[in-house]
Amino acid sequence: MFKLLLIEDDTTLFNEIKDRLAQWSYEVYGITDFSRVIQEFTEIKPDLVIIDIQLPKFDGFHWCRMIRSHSNIPIIFLSSRDHPTDIVMSMQFGADDYIQKPFHFDVLIAKVQAILRRVYNYNTEKIELKTWCGATVDYEKNTVTTTAASVELTKNEIYILKLLIEQKNKIVSREQLINSLWDDKRFISDNTLTVNVNRLRKRLDEIGLGSFIETKVGQGYMASEEATIYD
Repeated sequence: MFKLLLIEDDTTLFNEIKDRLAQWSYEVYGITDFSRVIQEFTEIKPDLVIIDIQLPKFDGFHWCRMIRSHSNIPIIFLSSRDHPTDIVMSMQFGADDYIQKPFHFDVLIAKVQAILRRVYNYNTEKIELKTWCGATVDYEKNTVTTTAASVELTKNEIYILKLLIEQKNKIVSREQLINSLWDDKRFISDNTLTVNVNRLRKRLDEIGLGSFIETKVGQGYMASEEATIYD
């Protein structure tokens, strides 16, 4: 049974979400002290986090950053704020998805199922190290390592890189990436993929590999072996 941590201070909404998720056999935990979110996160050891932006003490962005400093666990933002900046910030801070309130519970369930299936079914497969541009890509540890340095990626970032490396030097369409990552593009803003790829590039830039992820305008992205200037 998967354990989910729902960081939501609206008691009525928390209980409604918890009841709906429990119908799908998920074990849902909440936060009892919003000044101890990281401590309770560490104690619960959830498989996925659902977090609101507007919270007591500190906002969801703060706790997303804190969780990311400890773990690469999947994170879904759930918020009534609909400004594009909030969506972009959530992705930049390491979230895997963003759901705007009010929402349909079928959408929430579908997104939770898709992320858990992708992350945990994928991690049970036989893991192989891949070599790309002289770097070692470890899909189990979510790391990319060169002779000089190493970076750790989030689940979404390593999965995007995996999809691109599997078709190295070939264009992978935006539609293919969206469907592979989130199952149903009807629930995804096109900007969500852009933010995720840009975040992947930024991390790879730290070890000199960001330029090897190329943008093919109007088509998609490509993991190349020869770096070019990207947009």
